[in-house]
Amino acid sequence: MTIARDIGNNIRVLREAAGHSLADLAASAGLSKTTLHGIEQGEANPTLSTLWALAAALDVPLGGLLDGGASAVTVVRADQGPTVRGDAVRGRLLHRVHVRGWVELYELDVDAAEQVSEPHRPGVEECLLVTEGRVETGPAADPRELAAGDSIRFDAARPHVYRGLDEHNRAVLLMVHH
Repeated sequence: MTIARDIGNNIRVLREAAGHSLADLAASAGLSKTTLHGIEQGEANPTLSTLWALAAALDVPLGGLLDGGASAVTVVRADQGPTVRGDAVRGRLLHRVHVRGWVELYELDVDAAEQVSEPHRPGVEECLLVTEGRVETGPAADPRELAAGDSIRFDAARPHVYRGLDEHNRAVLLMVHH
């Protein structure tokens, strides 16, 4: 499936779940019914402002329109992920994490030594974006190698590892405590 089809499918599913007709959602978002139909069919490439209007009308975060679904471990490579463009901003959705709790943001330097982290409490997820170098990380039983621009999301309630693979390795870590 293409990104446009994923977005269109997500909008249709969210619209139907909310009980909106095509005409109702189009009017709420300030679009024509024909435009919305084209977006839902994956035949249109909506602008960032159009997606924001649809997200607001559906009362969902923007990522709810962009996300193609998630598995237990999700790796997004530097050249992947749905991208939206505006007049001055380009955004790439890396991961969506539904949370009621705390989100902690860390800047990391990752050395070449392997660190095995013990499981965190149930409901803790980690999202890591490599900003420099290469890092091996993820569940201890199935770690993944990531390069600058790649990201990963995984359940941190299992043993997990961190190991830098280059001389200088940096990353941004989100710890999500549900």
